[in-house]
Amino acid sequence: MNALAHRRFLKMNGLGNQITVLDLRGTALKVSESDARAIASEPRARFDQLMVLHDARTPGTDAFVRIYNVDGSEAGACGNGTRCVAWAMIADAQSGAPGRSELLLETKAGLLPATRRSELVFTVDMGEPRLAWDEIPLADPFHDTSRFELQIGPIDEPILHTPCAVNMGNPHAVFFVDDPYAYNLEQIGPLLENHPIFPDRANIELAAVKAPDHIVLRVWERGAGITQACGSGACAALVAAVRRELSARKATVSLPGGDLVIEWRESDGHVLMTGPVEFEWEGALAPSLFESAA
Repeated sequence: MNALAHRRFLKMNGLGNQITVLDLRGTALKVSESDARAIASEPRARFDQLMVLHDARTPGTDAFVRIYNVDGSEAGACGNGTRCVAWAMIADAQSGAPGRSELLLETKAGLLPATRRSELVFTVDMGEPRLAWDEIPLADPFHDTSRFELQIGPIDEPILHTPCAVNMGNPHAVFFVDDPYAYNLEQIGPLLENHPIFPDRANIELAAVKAPDHIVLRVWERGAGITQACGSGACAALVAAVRRELSARKATVSLPGGDLVIEWRESDGHVLMTGPVEFEWEGALAPSLFESAA
């Protein structure tokens, strides 16, 4: 029997971004790609991102978090998922720590401080964006990643072109458009995600700057597809808009699932994301899920 069988999980969401939290602290258990796909196949545990908690690796941190997309691939960051993890570690009836309001989480992308603002609202410090072509990464050197050569569609009349590249723990390509809902993102998204210019694939954003403090956004997430919200994508969109001198350093980013407040703090270059979480239910992983996992 798979050692993950019968493990308790929490089903949550951040603005509709479907999150499953699996707490493996106190064990040596790990989740494989096939395990993640098996968990995603269970309707009650289905996720856009699976957040797996492990014992802290670095002194002073509260947990190490591994993040899986629905296809089993690992992600470096998930803002909405990090807020859900913060709620689970503070407020969950079985494994939370009542009275805590701040946590320091670690992912393979770095340290993420999280602060509870109210019962269901959290701020996550997503760190500094990485902007150099080899940090994003891009396959070819571009001196200015705020505008790099990439287009889709006819050469003389491309559907989308000249995005801004940002790494917010994951690679992102932000295209500025008049109306993000005027595009067939389900068709365009996978083509751009897997474009050869992105050796690690990329998250694709369609962003419309409606005012200096308001951005409307749709996201195709690498390894997950279209989601209701993407925290790291919202951060990338704000950073891209500031780099293009289209917005202020703090703005509301409106996604299909709701609004996030994003600030690219001038004092230290860190990006702060503030938004809500929602607890849906808890369950246990059925042994039958892993019988055909491969």
